[in-house]
Amino acid sequence: MERPHTSALLVLDWLASDPPKYWGIMGSESLFSRLAIVSVAVYVHEDSEQGSALTISRGPNWIHGSKDNPILQIAKEMRDVCFEPPDGGDAQSPVFDKMGNEIDGKIALKHSAISWKIVEEAIQYSRSDHGASIPPGKSLKDYFEVALAVREYDTSMRDLILQMADMWSNIVGEPIHKQSLRYMWLEECIEGGEMNEFRKVLESAEIHLNTKVIAIKSQSTSADEQRQILVRTEDGREKYFDEVILTTPLGWLKRHLSALTPELPLTVTNAINHVGYGRLEKVYITFPRAFWQDSSQKTGKPFIFQFLAPTYASDHNPERWTIECISLAALPPPCNHASLLFYLNGPCSEYVTSLVRGTKAGSKEYCEKLESFFSPYYSLLANFDPGTCKPLSFCSTDWQNDELAGNGSYSTFQISDYDREGLVELDKDLEVLRIGCPERNLWFAGEHTAPTLALGTTTGAYWSGDAVAQRISRVYGMGKND
Repeated sequence: MERPHTSALLVLDWLASDPPKYWGIMGSESLFSRLAIVSVAVYVHEDSEQGSALTISRGPNWIHGSKDNPILQIAKEMRDVCFEPPDGGDAQSPVFDKMGNEIDGKIALKHSAISWKIVEEAIQYSRSDHGASIPPGKSLKDYFEVALAVREYDTSMRDLILQMADMWSNIVGEPIHKQSLRYMWLEECIEGGEMNEFRKVLESAEIHLNTKVIAIKSQSTSADEQRQILVRTEDGREKYFDEVILTTPLGWLKRHLSALTPELPLTVTNAINHVGYGRLEKVYITFPRAFWQDSSQKTGKPFIFQFLAPTYASDHNPERWTIECISLAALPPPCNHASLLFYLNGPCSEYVTSLVRGTKAGSKEYCEKLESFFSPYYSLLANFDPGTCKPLSFCSTDWQNDELAGNGSYSTFQISDYDREGLVELDKDLEVLRIGCPERNLWFAGEHTAPTLALGTTTGAYWSGDAVAQRISRVYGMGKND
């Protein structure tokens, strides 16, 4: 039975995450152009520290795919500066070995290319039958070890390629030994799509900033089983809605299933629990000048630095986590400045965030703790002088300690234990999340409900909003082409 074309809609969103989940509401103009919405409310709770106005971005830095990408189009409309990093032979990407010695550029480029080729092979291998024949406990690292074993490389070359494989960890937010080989095909990158206008949505919506929702209750309102959803906020206010689009992070759903009553269907709770949630963190370090840039260089400015399995930083990195950073001085004006942006993942990010958790950002103790961890790496860069290259400031994220970010970054697809969990089918779990709970007028949007090629990205979060709008439109008898 179709629902009446007049309804009240709630979009429930959190504004402290990476990527920001509020992009999930922006693709929904198609819904509002088709239905006679009596009222639209957007409930947003913004973290006062992570969401405050800063001179740097703590959120997403990358736009994945440039062909007709809606986020790129929005960035251009807003006259943001966009930068395409150099690639291949044009890239200046110094790599340091486990002893802290810089690897010859040609050797580093060759080994990096092989590492990326093996990643692509892993994606193709898992795509052949959507991973059905691959044991759920097999990881990307397992694939690397087999792929390297059949190649006629010497031990040192194999070790270097395997160390470079850790670059994948800073893409997905977790170490490669946790990355599911069975579901590598879900990690393919996006390229292109369509953009729908969202400004009409925000112009007509009733927006509640700094409003935290603590309970969402679905209930019948009459004998004909017409359902409404009661939403209760932290300050005690209650309001009924006919449809609710929940764009909170996947990590928040994992920890707050009890906020949704009655209990969600078992297939939905299983899907929420099965899909992983990454631990990507960032640390910005600003210096008096970009000492690592040699003005005499004619081949370009260094952009990415990698420090592979370091043995020279055992005080703070006994596990020898690979460290990676990018140079913000390589960005085009006026965005270029003397800062290094470090990306951390998994147990490394957990350790670094714990170092400064509870200390005041920018305080002497805060800066000293971060300096002690990162100085073994940036001190290896060209032209470093301890007297003139002392950092001016540090700024670190702590999404893992941020409830509104879901205590993490974005969805990941990790190995599973068949004996303990049974067969986990992540592709089917993702489809369950995309469908949502239409029988109780509850829908999900965000990067974790994006099309397969855009999972875990800001673009995917945007597209998910449009997709859920189309599904709601069909419930009201108005398909996309109506």
